Amino acid sequence: MSEFLPEAVRQGLEDARRAALLRSSRLCVHDGDDVYRILRMWDTGFAMDAKDAPKLRGHVKIYDGPKYMYQALVVTSREEEGERVFDFKWHQAAADGPAADFVRARELPAGYLTSS
Repeated sequence: MSEFLPEAVRQGLEDARRAALLRSSRLCVHDGDDVYRILRMWDTGFAMDAKDAPKLRGHVKIYDGPKYMYQALVVTSREEEGERVFDFKWHQAAADGPAADFVRARELPAGYLTSS
């Protein structure tokens, strides 16, 4: 059906779709002091708007609003349909606390029930 629409209408629909993605997505990449919006993310990479996206490579941090979510190593990027698509070599969830440099003790019960 989209092949029957005039080019101006198709372009307007595509611009509206991209604007809706930008409004709904809270994910962003922090590269040093620079912040870039992520349109969508999947297991092996993420996509940004091609107009705003730099050619990232290396270690980046991914945030959901103010919350630090992932760290990733970006290895390649390409442009597809108005989006710059980035691929991960690896990514991992951010830790809640510092790494432990000792063996943690086995969890002990909070209390014992006595027999009556």
